[in-house]
Amino acid sequence: MKSPVVLVGIGEMGSVFARGLLRSGHPVYPVIRDTDMAATAQLLPSPELVLVAVAENDLHAVLEQMPAAWHTRLALLQNELLPGDWQQYGYTRPTVISVWFEKKKGQDVKVLIPSPVFGPGAELLQTSLGSLDIPARLLASEDELLFELVVKNVYIVTTNCAGLVTGGTVSALWADHREFAEAVAREVIQIQETLTGQTFQADELIAAMLKAFAGDPDHGCMGRSAPARLARALQQADKAGLAVPRLREIAAGVQ
Repeated sequence: MKSPVVLVGIGEMGSVFARGLLRSGHPVYPVIRDTDMAATAQLLPSPELVLVAVAENDLHAVLEQMPAAWHTRLALLQNELLPGDWQQYGYTRPTVISVWFEKKKGQDVKVLIPSPVFGPGAELLQTSLGSLDIPARLLASEDELLFELVVKNVYIVTTNCAGLVTGGTVSALWADHREFAEAVAREVIQIQETLTGQTFQADELIAAMLKAFAGDPDHGCMGRSAPARLARALQQADKAGLAVPRLREIAAGVQ
Protein backbone atom coordinates (compact mmCIF):
# COMPACT_ATOMS: atom_id res chain seq x y z
CA MET A 1 0.00 0.00 0.00
CA LYS A 2 1.23 3.48 -0.83
CA SER A 3 1.93 6.03 1.90
CA PRO A 4 -1.05 8.02 3.18
CA VAL A 5 -1.72 11.70 2.57
CA VAL A 6 -3.20 13.99 5.19
CA LEU A 7 -5.74 16.37 3.70
CA VAL A 8 -6.51 19.46 5.79
CA GLY A 9 -9.86 20.75 4.54
CA ILE A 10 -12.43 18.73 2.59
CA GLY A 11 -14.27 21.43 0.68
CA GLU A 12 -14.85 21.56 -3.06
CA MET A 13 -11.15 21.85 -3.90
CA GLY A 14 -10.03 19.39 -1.26
CA SER A 15 -12.51 16.83 -2.54
CA VAL A 16 -10.92 16.96 -6.00
CA PHE A 17 -7.46 16.24 -4.62
CA ALA A 18 -8.86 13.51 -2.35
CA ARG A 19 -10.41 11.77 -5.34
CA GLY A 20 -7.20 12.00 -7.34
CA LEU A 21 -5.03 10.77 -4.47
CA LEU A 22 -7.32 7.82 -3.82
CA ARG A 23 -7.44 6.95 -7.49
CA SER A 24 -3.64 6.94 -7.60
CA GLY A 25 -3.54 4.55 -4.64
CA HIS A 26 -2.80 6.80 -1.66
CA PRO A 27 -5.01 6.51 1.43
CA VAL A 28 -6.34 9.92 2.48
CA TYR A 29 -6.72 10.96 6.11
CA PRO A 30 -9.02 13.99 6.45
CA VAL A 31 -8.46 16.79 8.95
CA ILE A 32 -11.57 18.90 9.42
CA ARG A 33 -12.22 21.96 11.57
CA ASP A 34 -12.76 20.01 14.82
CA THR A 35 -9.89 17.56 14.31
CA ASP A 36 -7.02 17.64 16.81
CA MET A 37 -4.03 17.93 14.46
CA ALA A 38 -1.50 17.25 17.21
CA ALA A 39 -3.22 14.00 18.15
CA THR A 40 -3.52 13.01 14.50
CA ALA A 41 0.20 13.66 13.96
CA GLN A 42 1.03 11.34 16.85
CA LEU A 43 -0.94 8.58 15.14
CA LEU A 44 0.38 9.45 11.68
CA PRO A 45 3.80 11.12 12.08
CA SER A 46 5.20 10.38 8.59
CA PRO A 47 2.57 10.85 5.88
CA GLU A 48 3.64 11.17 2.26
CA LEU A 49 2.21 14.70 2.17
CA VAL A 50 0.11 17.09 4.26
CA LEU A 51 -2.02 19.00 1.77
CA VAL A 52 -3.67 22.15 3.13
CA ALA A 53 -6.88 22.84 1.20
CA VAL A 54 -8.65 25.19 3.61
CA ALA A 55 -10.20 28.54 2.67
CA GLU A 56 -7.80 31.45 2.19
CA ASN A 57 -8.85 33.12 5.43
CA ASP A 58 -8.07 29.96 7.41
CA LEU A 59 -4.58 29.34 6.02
CA HIS A 60 -2.51 31.21 8.58
CA ALA A 61 -4.30 29.69 11.55
CA VAL A 62 -3.62 26.22 10.12
CA LEU A 63 0.06 26.98 9.48
CA GLU A 64 0.44 28.24 13.05
CA GLN A 65 -1.02 25.03 14.45
CA MET A 66 0.75 22.59 12.12
CA PRO A 67 2.45 19.82 14.15
CA ALA A 68 6.25 19.88 13.89
CA ALA A 69 6.33 16.32 12.56
CA TRP A 70 4.48 17.48 9.45
CA HIS A 71 6.50 20.61 8.69
CA THR A 72 8.68 19.02 6.01
CA ARG A 73 5.68 17.39 4.31
CA LEU A 74 3.58 20.50 3.74
CA ALA A 75 1.75 21.19 0.46
CA LEU A 76 -0.21 24.38 -0.28
CA LEU A 77 -2.72 25.41 -2.94
CA GLN A 78 -4.41 28.63 -1.76
CA ASN A 79 -5.10 31.72 -3.87
CA GLU A 80 -3.14 34.93 -3.28
CA LEU A 81 -0.29 32.82 -1.97
CA LEU A 82 3.31 34.08 -1.82
CA PRO A 83 6.48 32.73 -0.18
CA GLY A 84 6.15 35.11 2.76
CA ASP A 85 2.93 33.34 3.74
CA TRP A 86 4.80 30.16 4.65
CA GLN A 87 8.27 31.54 5.40
CA GLN A 88 7.00 33.57 8.36
CA TYR A 89 6.23 30.26 10.11
CA GLY A 90 9.61 28.73 9.34
CA TYR A 91 8.60 26.51 6.42
CA THR A 92 11.44 26.46 3.89
CA ARG A 93 10.46 24.23 0.96
CA PRO A 94 6.82 23.18 0.85
CA THR A 95 5.19 21.70 -2.19
CA VAL A 96 3.10 24.43 -3.81
CA ILE A 97 0.59 24.19 -6.65
CA SER A 98 -0.97 27.17 -8.38
CA VAL A 99 -4.42 25.79 -9.11
CA TRP A 100 -5.90 26.69 -12.49
CA PHE A 101 -9.05 24.62 -12.33
CA GLU A 102 -12.42 25.36 -10.77
CA LYS A 103 -14.67 23.17 -8.72
CA LYS A 104 -18.05 24.56 -7.72
CA LYS A 105 -20.80 22.81 -5.82
CA GLY A 106 -22.87 20.58 -8.08
CA GLN A 107 -20.53 21.06 -11.03
CA ASP A 108 -17.67 19.07 -12.47
CA VAL A 109 -14.11 20.39 -12.62
CA LYS A 110 -13.40 23.08 -15.20
CA VAL A 111 -9.75 23.41 -16.30
CA LEU A 112 -8.45 26.79 -17.49
CA ILE A 113 -4.80 25.91 -18.10
CA PRO A 114 -2.37 23.32 -16.65
CA SER A 115 -1.61 23.97 -12.97
CA PRO A 116 2.11 24.55 -12.24
CA VAL A 117 3.52 22.74 -9.21
CA PHE A 118 6.91 22.71 -7.47
CA GLY A 119 8.42 20.99 -4.45
CA PRO A 120 9.08 17.54 -3.01
CA GLY A 121 5.52 16.33 -3.58
CA ALA A 122 5.09 17.86 -7.04
CA GLU A 123 5.12 14.58 -8.96
CA LEU A 124 2.60 13.04 -6.57
CA LEU A 125 0.17 15.91 -7.13
CA GLN A 126 0.74 15.83 -10.89
CA THR A 127 0.05 12.10 -11.01
CA SER A 128 -3.01 12.32 -8.76
CA LEU A 129 -4.59 15.14 -10.77
CA GLY A 130 -3.66 13.36 -13.98
CA SER A 131 -5.76 10.41 -12.87
CA LEU A 132 -8.73 12.80 -13.12
CA ASP A 133 -7.60 14.22 -16.48
CA ILE A 134 -6.61 17.48 -14.79
CA PRO A 135 -3.26 18.63 -16.24
CA ALA A 136 -0.44 19.86 -14.04
CA ARG A 137 3.09 20.82 -15.08
CA LEU A 138 6.25 20.47 -13.03
CA LEU A 139 8.38 23.55 -12.39
CA ALA A 140 12.16 23.45 -12.19
CA SER A 141 12.96 26.13 -9.61
CA GLU A 142 11.72 28.39 -6.84
CA ASP A 143 12.06 31.34 -9.21
CA GLU A 144 9.64 29.70 -11.63
CA LEU A 145 7.26 29.04 -8.76
CA LEU A 146 7.34 32.66 -7.64
CA PHE A 147 6.57 33.84 -11.16
CA GLU A 148 3.61 31.46 -11.42
CA LEU A 149 2.23 32.49 -8.03
CA VAL A 150 2.41 36.14 -9.04
CA VAL A 151 0.71 35.38 -12.37
CA LYS A 152 -2.19 33.80 -10.51
CA ASN A 153 -2.41 36.73 -8.11
CA VAL A 154 -2.37 39.24 -10.96
CA TYR A 155 -5.14 37.29 -12.70
CA ILE A 156 -7.34 37.05 -9.62
CA VAL A 157 -6.89 40.55 -8.25
CA THR A 158 -7.05 42.28 -11.65
CA THR A 159 -10.20 40.53 -12.83
CA ASN A 160 -11.95 40.81 -9.48
CA CYS A 161 -11.15 44.48 -8.96
CA ALA A 162 -11.76 45.55 -12.56
CA GLY A 163 -14.91 43.43 -12.59
CA LEU A 164 -16.40 45.57 -9.84
CA VAL A 165 -16.64 48.26 -12.53
CA THR A 166 -17.13 46.30 -15.75
CA GLY A 167 -18.79 43.04 -14.70
CA GLY A 168 -18.84 40.54 -17.54
CA THR A 169 -16.26 37.98 -18.61
CA VAL A 170 -12.49 38.07 -18.81
CA SER A 171 -12.58 38.10 -22.61
CA ALA A 172 -14.96 41.07 -22.62
CA LEU A 173 -12.80 42.83 -20.05
CA TRP A 174 -9.79 42.67 -22.37
CA ALA A 175 -11.70 43.25 -25.60
CA ASP A 176 -13.82 46.19 -24.40
CA HIS A 177 -11.83 47.68 -21.52
CA ARG A 178 -8.23 46.86 -22.34
CA GLU A 179 -6.66 50.17 -21.28
CA PHE A 180 -8.47 50.07 -17.94
CA ALA A 181 -7.71 46.38 -17.33
CA GLU A 182 -4.04 46.80 -18.20
CA ALA A 183 -3.71 49.81 -15.90
CA VAL A 184 -5.24 47.84 -13.05
CA ALA A 185 -2.95 44.87 -13.78
CA ARG A 186 0.15 47.06 -13.68
CA GLU A 187 -0.89 48.45 -10.31
CA VAL A 188 -1.47 44.94 -9.00
CA ILE A 189 2.00 43.99 -10.25
CA GLN A 190 3.47 46.91 -8.30
CA ILE A 191 1.82 45.57 -5.17
CA GLN A 192 3.14 42.06 -5.85
CA GLU A 193 6.65 43.46 -6.21
CA THR A 194 6.46 45.11 -2.80
CA LEU A 195 5.09 41.92 -1.22
CA THR A 196 7.87 39.76 -2.67
CA GLY A 197 10.77 42.21 -2.74
CA GLN A 198 11.29 41.25 -6.38
CA THR A 199 11.05 43.09 -9.70
CA PHE A 200 9.07 41.51 -12.51
CA GLN A 201 8.64 42.15 -16.21
CA ALA A 202 5.07 43.44 -16.24
CA ASP A 203 4.56 42.57 -19.91
CA GLU A 204 5.50 38.93 -19.24
CA LEU A 205 3.04 38.70 -16.36
CA ILE A 206 0.26 40.26 -18.42
CA ALA A 207 0.99 37.90 -21.32
CA ALA A 208 0.75 34.94 -18.93
CA MET A 209 -2.51 36.32 -17.54
CA LEU A 210 -3.90 36.51 -21.08
CA LYS A 211 -3.11 32.82 -21.62
CA ALA A 212 -5.39 32.09 -18.70
CA PHE A 213 -8.01 34.40 -20.20
CA ALA A 214 -7.83 32.36 -23.40
CA GLY A 215 -8.16 29.12 -21.42
CA ASP A 216 -11.65 30.15 -20.26
CA PRO A 217 -12.82 33.27 -22.11
CA ASP A 218 -16.26 33.10 -20.52
CA HIS A 219 -14.92 33.11 -16.99
CA GLY A 220 -16.68 35.78 -14.93
CA CYS A 221 -14.58 38.65 -13.65
CA MET A 222 -16.21 39.40 -10.35
CA GLY A 223 -16.46 36.69 -7.73
CA ARG A 224 -18.03 37.01 -4.30
CA SER A 225 -14.67 37.86 -2.78
CA ALA A 226 -13.99 40.79 -5.14
CA PRO A 227 -14.71 43.56 -2.59
CA ALA A 228 -12.44 41.87 -0.04
CA ARG A 229 -9.67 41.47 -2.62
CA LEU A 230 -9.89 45.16 -3.51
CA ALA A 231 -9.78 46.17 0.16
CA ARG A 232 -6.77 43.91 0.76
CA ALA A 233 -4.94 45.28 -2.30
CA LEU A 234 -5.46 48.84 -1.07
CA GLN A 235 -4.22 47.94 2.41
CA GLN A 236 -1.10 46.43 0.85
CA ALA A 237 -0.63 49.51 -1.36
CA ASP A 238 -1.04 51.86 1.60
CA LYS A 239 1.54 49.93 3.61
CA ALA A 240 3.99 50.17 0.70
CA GLY A 241 3.23 53.82 -0.06
CA LEU A 242 1.95 53.09 -3.57
CA ALA A 243 -0.39 55.51 -5.36
CA VAL A 244 -2.43 52.89 -7.33
CA PRO A 245 -4.89 55.52 -8.69
CA ARG A 246 -7.03 53.08 -10.71
CA LEU A 247 -7.62 50.81 -7.73
CA ARG A 248 -8.54 53.83 -5.63
CA GLU A 249 -10.95 55.01 -8.32
CA ILE A 250 -12.61 51.61 -8.27
CA ALA A 251 -12.94 51.75 -4.50
CA ALA A 252 -14.43 55.24 -4.61
CA GLY A 253 -16.98 54.13 -7.18
CA VAL A 254 -18.20 51.06 -5.29
CA GLN A 255 -18.53 52.65 -1.85
